[in-house]
Amino acid sequence: MLPTVYEDDLTQEFTLVEHPPSRTFRLDHQELAVRGMTDQLQAVEQAVFLILNTERYGWLIHSWDYGVELRDLIGKPPQYCVVEVQRRVTEALLQDDRITAVEDFSFQREKRRVLTTFQVVSIFGKFTTGLEVEI
Repeated sequence: MLPTVYEDDLTQEFTLVEHPPSRTFRLDHQELAVRGMTDQLQAVEQAVFLILNTERYGWLIHSWDYGVELRDLIGKPPQYCVVEVQRRVTEALLQDDRITAVEDFSFQREKRRVLTTFQVVSIFGKFTTGLEVEI
């Protein structure tokens, strides 16, 4: 028996989803466990944490657009590292379509480390986060 197709079925309208849902598992980074679900701004904060803690090109499981390149900054001059950290972090985070801007960078140098804080602007709101880079 063949299925019957009616003309009404062919003229249905489809709605375009502009942004996929951001609902995801909420990770507890201290205990390395899943603790329920999270959505919107908290999901973006978690995505930023994961992107900044994943070395780009270091894991076959991730696409080449995921993560940030920081390992090759070791041994480079601090002035170069400050400029590169800002560029690389911005480039890495803007791969997520929920993030619209990365701004207000501030840097502090301590011996062989560069500490940076910056503001992430997403479609759900803004938040401030930081990163420590070994140089």
